[in-house]
Amino acid sequence: MKKTLLLTICCILSFAASAQDKFVGGDISLLTKYEEAGVVYKDKNGNTVQPLAFFKQEGLNAMRVRLFVDPSKASEEDKKEGVVQDLEYVKALGKRIKDAGFKLMLDFHYSDTWTDPGQHSTPSAWSTLDAEGIADKVYEYTKDCLQQLNTSGATPDFIQVGNEINVGMLWPTGAVYESGGAPAGGSWNNFASYLSNGIKACNEECPNAQIIIHAALNEPNNLPAFYNKLDGYTGVKYQIIGLSYYPAYHKNIQALENVIMNLETQEPDKDIMIVETGYSYAWALPKTTYNYTSTYPYTEEGQRNFTADLITMLNKYECVKGLFWWWPEDNGNKNVTTSWWNAALYNHNTGQPYAALYELKSFLGDPSGIETINREPLTVNQHAWYTLDGRKLNGAPNQRGIYIHNGKKMVVR
Repeated sequence: MKKTLLLTICCILSFAASAQDKFVGGDISLLTKYEEAGVVYKDKNGNTVQPLAFFKQEGLNAMRVRLFVDPSKASEEDKKEGVVQDLEYVKALGKRIKDAGFKLMLDFHYSDTWTDPGQHSTPSAWSTLDAEGIADKVYEYTKDCLQQLNTSGATPDFIQVGNEINVGMLWPTGAVYESGGAPAGGSWNNFASYLSNGIKACNEECPNAQIIIHAALNEPNNLPAFYNKLDGYTGVKYQIIGLSYYPAYHKNIQALENVIMNLETQEPDKDIMIVETGYSYAWALPKTTYNYTSTYPYTEEGQRNFTADLITMLNKYECVKGLFWWWPEDNGNKNVTTSWWNAALYNHNTGQPYAALYELKSFLGDPSGIETINREPLTVNQHAWYTLDGRKLNGAPNQRGIYIHNGKKMVVR
């Protein structure tokens, strides 16, 4: 299809802007352990590859790593499930990620073990402190970690101040309810103080990093109230709303879209990232509460179709800037963990990636899909609407998406 110079330039600029400020990748916090165990990674043709180089080759541009305060204090069960990332571990893996050309997302758990809506234990070394002491410790710990990461060449570009914290953090003193209020022993003031102190340290040591406040979709109707409540605390300044979305626990894609639409309206100055997602390739995830198999069977193709449809939905919204798969590097046990992840992106028998891994880069768009500039007269009707691939519409669009109109990229919601 021929395109005039003006339309083609508009499309190029549109795609270039989209690719520059959008990020796709995964939480690869166990990659080091798999490599140490001798796990072999391959491409779809069976060729052995170096994982980070391969991820880069396949269009991924950002990686996430979690950080625990002292994982040696975690239970043996939690250690066997992947709680091993202390500061030395993260410094080494973070430097590798940055050296490979990726953006780095650092996920502070502020605990010795897993944190999520069901658990946010205070680190054992901080357990005797009162709320004021814990707030001070959050600042000191965050600042020290970031100083060391900077010195090691592992400066983060995105920083999560807490992991899935829509029920607070550092329990019991920092426990809250998403919709307002707090259980006995906790308070929003404590919670906000912990966040403020962590954010302050981030801004001092990594002034160019963007701050993420991360919530899970367990109670999606409460999320607008949660973020609205945080808006009232002057020290809680952040740029990105991070969300965990797993269909097995959080229902269909429409449920996520409803949350995005609500947050986009309520928090227009914030970007949104899906910092955790995953869908099974074979078996139901543990404790699954929502069966999506009538739409996406537990097969490689079902996983790929879920990924493609999720990306199609996310790309309707200009505010959505990131998509990160949880634990994509799981590639066979090899005694790294006590179980494997049913939503990994690798076939545990062959070491080859599933099709969904190759689908992820479509979140960024494909600038190479634009045809060469055609130097014919500028006859484009600037008042018409065009798709990003240059097709002229008969009137205004009636579906959500990104279009060219009057020489500019327009988002139709």
